[in-house]
Amino acid sequence: MFPLNTWYAAAWDTELGRTLLPRTIGERPLVLYRTTSGEAVALADACWHRLVPLSMGELHGDDVVCGYHGLAYGPNGRCTRMPAQETLNPSAAVASYPVVERHRFVWVWLGDPAAADPDLVPDLHWNDDPQWAGDGESIVLDCDYRLVLDNLMDLTHEQFLHADSLASDELSESEPEVAHDDRSVTLTRWMRGIEAPPFLGMQLRRKDPDYEGPVDRWQVIHYTAPSTITIDVGVAPAGTGAPEGDRSAGVNGRVLNTVTPATAGTCHYFWAFTRDYHLRDQSLTTLLRQNVSHVFGQDTEMLNAQQRAIEANPGHEFYNLNIDAGGMWVRRIIDAQVAREQGRDRTPPSRLAAVASTTRETA
Repeated sequence: MFPLNTWYAAAWDTELGRTLLPRTIGERPLVLYRTTSGEAVALADACWHRLVPLSMGELHGDDVVCGYHGLAYGPNGRCTRMPAQETLNPSAAVASYPVVERHRFVWVWLGDPAAADPDLVPDLHWNDDPQWAGDGESIVLDCDYRLVLDNLMDLTHEQFLHADSLASDELSESEPEVAHDDRSVTLTRWMRGIEAPPFLGMQLRRKDPDYEGPVDRWQVIHYTAPSTITIDVGVAPAGTGAPEGDRSAGVNGRVLNTVTPATAGTCHYFWAFTRDYHLRDQSLTTLLRQNVSHVFGQDTEMLNAQQRAIEANPGHEFYNLNIDAGGMWVRRIIDAQVAREQGRDRTPPSRLAAVASTTRETA
């Protein structure tokens, strides 16, 4: 279940070129490419004539030519050529979807084209902000996209699943603060005077090789509907003022995540890790990307296994703990957004509050 009137990341900017890229977004097979002037295009990946994938064809100028019978389609989806006839059937067209490029991603809008406002693209500016440096990758997961959102909204799993890189015993001992509205959720957790986990401790030593003491660690997880999450992470030497707002002695990072449903049981996960120090150190950029890729590989294995377990137990209902509060808000916001699009009653905020309260009481 996913909203349609929203922007979904379909590809990294570097993935699109003068070749045809097939990609399923929201259960719609699409073909993506760039025109000769570099403009990104997204068309339905099915020929109007016999439904064969247009991605099996080729580009002639800005037109996609079907590899079966040679029908050609322009970037607007209209048929521009039919074999063995001069008159074009006026209904000959394939769907063309609004596309915008922002923050190094190519975004596609599957719903009402009239509502496709580029200003609604989620804010991931750290990905191309000159004051930040970083890099990322994409992963195809064999699971419901909401399982990835659950994973990102509850980082206590780092204590167990990522014991070699991100674990702190204090993760499950510190209760986060949770704030929300109808489109976003923010979860804030501080851990003061603790031992730095290996991944963050390594970064702090790159910046301050002489410091070996305790740190103040933070995680600020911000969800934007329907499927984008930024995580403000870092550590600073304990007592240098980070909790009060001065993080200058520490290392600041942003984990950028946007998850795009492909089918009911698969999704595309686009991520990047960016930092605001040692901006010209490419070896550090590569090292951090490799470390985060290792972490997300562990998540991928776990989430795929969880999806298989869900499919094997179709009647099972999840039990929620306090640590699931962020994920619960996310699912309720998605449910409400889908309900609005389908013309059903949207879940009012008061109902959302009641659900959260019940969760805390029963956990």
